Order: sequence, then C-alpha cells, then structure tokens
Amino acid sequence: MSAGSAEFSLPIRVYIEDTDAGGIVYYVNYLKYFERARTEFMRSLGYDKAALPEEDLMFVVSKASLQYRDPARLDELLEVTAQVISVGGATLTFVQSVNRAGECLVDGEVVIALVSTLTGRPRRLPTALRDRIGV
Repeated sequence: MSAGSAEFSLPIRVYIEDTDAGGIVYYVNYLKYFERARTEFMRSLGYDKAALPEEDLMFVVSKASLQYRDPARLDELLEVTAQVISVGGATLTFVQSVNRAGECLVDGEVVIALVSTLTGRPRRLPTALRDRIGV
C-alpha cells in the first residue's frame, strides 16, 4: 500500500565523536542520524519508543540502502529527514536524507519491520499506527 506521510525533519549538529581523524562524519554515523529521525518521527505520532513493548512488539531494520554524495564535517548543522513512502502488512518504508543548507549529502531508503519481541516473527502493523501515519 502506498503512503504519503508528511516529511519529518530533525536538526542535528556534528560532534567530534561523529567524525574520523580528518573531521569528516564517519560513514556509519549517517545510519545513526537516520535512526534518530525515524525515532523522533514515531515520537511525533505519539509512540515514545521505537517499539511497542506493552504489546511485545519492536521495530527492526530489514533493509537499508544509502547513497553518499558529499561529506558532512565537524560542527556543521544538518537536517535529517524521514518520510514514509510505503506501508506493508508488517513494514514501513522510509525515504531519508541528510542535508546541509539545502544540499543533499546522503539519501537512502530504509525498511523497518514490526516483529514480536518473543519470537522475532513479523507482526501486522496496528490499525492505530496506520491511522496516525495516514494510511
């Protein structure tokens, strides 16, 4: 099922722990930035955690694809975006980007799946979550 949620944006400052010895953001940290934006997006929908522990459910990344275009550097202010572009029975597909002053540095697609914390098996997305996303 297709979805067209509004784009969510999170400002992030680049700190020394995000960078390599040359002051450039280490490549894996862009995945951390993506994670923070998705977590804050879910929080904006009323889900305070990246899981639904009261229902023994959690989200896991099942696929991630990134395109690195230009590096971010120490102390820069970035905008990290997250937008749901597709909703499946147990999955949400996000398109995400890291931008500096309107320039896209990294973009990609991340699929998260809802699974049981007890079995690790996929579980259907709750109707309330689908409604909040606008599906």
